[in-house]
Amino acid sequence: MSKITVIPAKPGRTFGNVSSSNKVTKRKVAGYARVSTGRDEQLTSYETQLAYYTEYITAHDEWEFAGMYSDEGISGTSIKKRKGFQAMVDDALAGKIDLIITKSVSRFARNTVDSLTTIRRLKDCGTEVYFEKENIWTFDGKGEVLLTIMSSLSQEESRSISQNVTWGVRKGFANGKVSVAYSNFLGYDKGPDGEWIINEKEAETIRLIFRLFQEGYHYKAICDRLNEKGILTPGGKKNWSINTIKGILSNEKYKGDARLQKKFTTDFLKKKMKKNEGEVPQYYVKGHHQPIIDPEEFDMVQAELERRKKYGYYSGVYIFSSKIKCAECGKWYGSKVWHSNNKYRKVVWMCNGRYKKKGERQCSTPHLTGDEIKAVFIKAMNVYLASRDEIRANLDEAVQVIEDTSDLERQLDDASAEMNIVDSMMQQAITENASDVVDQDEYDRKYKYLEDRYRKAQSEYDRLDAEIQDKKERAAEIRHLMDETDHIDGEVTEFKADMFGEFVDNITVRTKDDMTVVFKDGVEIKV
Repeated sequence: MSKITVIPAKPGRTFGNVSSSNKVTKRKVAGYARVSTGRDEQLTSYETQLAYYTEYITAHDEWEFAGMYSDEGISGTSIKKRKGFQAMVDDALAGKIDLIITKSVSRFARNTVDSLTTIRRLKDCGTEVYFEKENIWTFDGKGEVLLTIMSSLSQEESRSISQNVTWGVRKGFANGKVSVAYSNFLGYDKGPDGEWIINEKEAETIRLIFRLFQEGYHYKAICDRLNEKGILTPGGKKNWSINTIKGILSNEKYKGDARLQKKFTTDFLKKKMKKNEGEVPQYYVKGHHQPIIDPEEFDMVQAELERRKKYGYYSGVYIFSSKIKCAECGKWYGSKVWHSNNKYRKVVWMCNGRYKKKGERQCSTPHLTGDEIKAVFIKAMNVYLASRDEIRANLDEAVQVIEDTSDLERQLDDASAEMNIVDSMMQQAITENASDVVDQDEYDRKYKYLEDRYRKAQSEYDRLDAEIQDKKERAAEIRHLMDETDHIDGEVTEFKADMFGEFVDNITVRTKDDMTVVFKDGVEIKV
């Protein structure tokens, strides 16, 4: 017969709230509360939770109040940004908490993985969690099974809420509803009826940025100018960044329009945003509000942005950067300093192709001084002005041809109609698949066919739209230069940086006696 020997528990060891000597040990109990928005009614709920759990815990003699942890106005889909939650878990792992009480699984976490991972970590260190609404104790044998089910339901609820919110936002986009964070958007204030009102002080900064860019300044040089003037960024910071300047120069809202759904959420749990590259529809609202920048001027800036992107590195610290081109290799001239340490110091411009590897043929085009470049521009500009009547007649005809986009617009309408038809077919397929028993292989083939068809129509739409915009920008630039020439009286006698930046596309150099100045309207003048 087997002999059974009882091995007594060690003195002082406890499990739960009962020690081996049957002496009751108070459990260290903490409460956790969270509300997911900053609205007044939610904040009231938040305050109520704080008061309720503080009173609830202190009312139990066998419990010792270990503190109240909370997060206010934070989404529950991820625990990463919830500082109160993280602090509570850290304290529990450090042995400061035996039991955590919270309202429900959805208040704890709406992400199944986060919820279960955290609870298992807490369980390993001897901390239990009680979900009051569902009456789940995680040390209970059925606790983890119930918790898995409840967490999955909470996660699905989050998905449903996210989809509903997304639907509402996109419905607003489709109806032309435009919203903006005014506190972080330079140039406009919100009017009493929700309309956009120009903030003149901030608008001057926007106009300055566009003017400096058109005069040939690069992003870094524009940043430096704004920093020197002590002008604050849209976010209220002292130092401007290149990306902020690029964002302002390319933001269509400054010409009175609005492109909606530039980004979209790809993961409702992580709230991950992605640039919209055709995955979901975009909406363009024309003439939504009063512009700060004239639409024609804005379109010219977009054309210049594309030009700088096309030709690679662009430095606007000097007005001649990315403007002087070598006829032999096609590379830009760059500035070089000669005799930098003595009285003969001077800056010259040379083809960057001169400095090739040993054995490779180097360009023979000459170096130029700043004064020589200025003289070439003044000569070309005066020839251009002397021929303005003849040039204007030719350009008028050219502009009429360029502006005629009727055929392209008909094709654009056809592409848009195709996208709408296919989108409806895709939505119908999704609805049928959700409500009826459908062969999944057949559904996948059909959906892929529709997806490819939509993508093809989207690609054609984008190509046509880009071509139309390019023609409009080109025509606007030509008209702008024609108007600017009317404001110049007589001959040009001195160099002006803004005039050079506005009129000249590039100067192609062969020799010092053979250069071609190419104006932005396409006119070429040999000097």
